[in-house]
Amino acid sequence: MFLYKLGNYFHKKKITLITKLCNILIRLIHNSAIYGETDIGEGTIFGYGGIAVVIHKRAKIGKNCIIGSNVTIGGRSKSKDVPIIGSGVYIATGAKVLGGICVGDNSVIGANAVVISDVPSNCVVVGIPAKIIKKNIRASDYY
Repeated sequence: MFLYKLGNYFHKKKITLITKLCNILIRLIHNSAIYGETDIGEGTIFGYGGIAVVIHKRAKIGKNCIIGSNVTIGGRSKSKDVPIIGSGVYIATGAKVLGGICVGDNSVIGANAVVISDVPSNCVVVGIPAKIIKKNIRASDYY
């Protein structure tokens, strides 16, 4: 998160060279694509240092999320829209969140799930494609 925060700081100051340098260092050190241009809320953490995480530059991620390793948050073919992730969301290892969808606050996305449609707040989704298996949950019970 240090390199992301540094890159994001310089992106907001419109110093693109340092932002690009931070992006390259993240790719080399963590084998990830987490860009300084991405809007990631405070308190969000990456499991195992964010190994193999790919997040689209225009994606938005809320506060206090937990993102496991090998997670992809990005667009779909022929779609310009990218995901918007709410606050307090837990995205387990290997999950894919694709397209112009919204994931509601305090939701849980199971390991290796492929999310291609909106997820309401306080829900657990699993499977390929992801389906809601539980509603009105407390996300803190799952991590």
